[in-house]
Amino acid sequence: MNSTDLSVLKAAVDWLKSGHRVAIATVVQTWGSAPRPIGSWLAIRDDGQVTGSVSGGCVEDDLIRRVQAEILTRDLPEMVVYGVSQKEAARFGLPCGGTLRLLVEPKPELDVLEAILASISSHQITSRTVDLSTGKSKLESGNRNEAFICNDKLMKTTYGPRWRMVIIGAGQLSLYTADFALASDFEVIVIDPRDEYAEGINREHIQFIKGMPDDVLLEIGVDSHTAVVALTHDPKLDDMALMEALKSPAFYVGALGSRVNTQKRKDRLLEFDVTQEQVERLHGPVGLFIGALTPPEIAVSILAEVIAVKYGIPIPKKNLNKEKPDR
Repeated sequence: MNSTDLSVLKAAVDWLKSGHRVAIATVVQTWGSAPRPIGSWLAIRDDGQVTGSVSGGCVEDDLIRRVQAEILTRDLPEMVVYGVSQKEAARFGLPCGGTLRLLVEPKPELDVLEAILASISSHQITSRTVDLSTGKSKLESGNRNEAFICNDKLMKTTYGPRWRMVIIGAGQLSLYTADFALASDFEVIVIDPRDEYAEGINREHIQFIKGMPDDVLLEIGVDSHTAVVALTHDPKLDDMALMEALKSPAFYVGALGSRVNTQKRKDRLLEFDVTQEQVERLHGPVGLFIGALTPPEIAVSILAEVIAVKYGIPIPKKNLNKEKPDR
């Protein structure tokens, strides 16, 4: 779940707890060009307060009016469609004649929303199935590969924690990498035990942990939505963290270093409790080769590679036998 949809969930829980009536709208289908993906959320309070987005601002005003005037008085979920005709698409400002189909739930269940929020907080993935004939929801364990489903009987969607980037080292490159990761909607944790970085990175929304990276990785738990990037250039810190990261379900593990040093690192790791298969998961030199030279450019190359792996885009294999620029 991205930060926008997570904020919608938190707001809906708070509003329901305070006694407001709340409707939740979910994007269930799009045709043509659509600014928000399927599964995006919008919460509307009975007084017109709104959080989130389903169209980037095209239909929200009309949806708020309809929810306040009609939908909040009903008991069952209702399907709302915008942009059926070119004329209507133009009226609501949907790009390229796009069409948007929304499921609006006028009585979301507080206990269900709280359970989803709790599972996200504990880094669990949860599937919710809504029975459209009753409006009731059923929760069960889910996985990120489950497809979104919506038909005339039910809607099934999956909620999970935000994608997370753990950065080993608190130097200048880490700062730029953390900033770009935040902009890309990652939760960011920076780990560094060194006294000279004891104050941490002075950035809002970045969690700094002073401690040995391998110990901290075990403490925070690394799962399949976590990327681990080692950027200290100090084998004593990077290698210990990589040993734990490569044995974890992390979807991406990368380390700073030249091609020659990356091969040496892989050879060292094989001397410890790391298998050949696990070592081959290491992305090194970290980042896509784009000719980057400066710290911000290298940070861009790192985020580009992490995002590509996140979405399953093939990464060109790096030749460690020739010494070339890192990226």
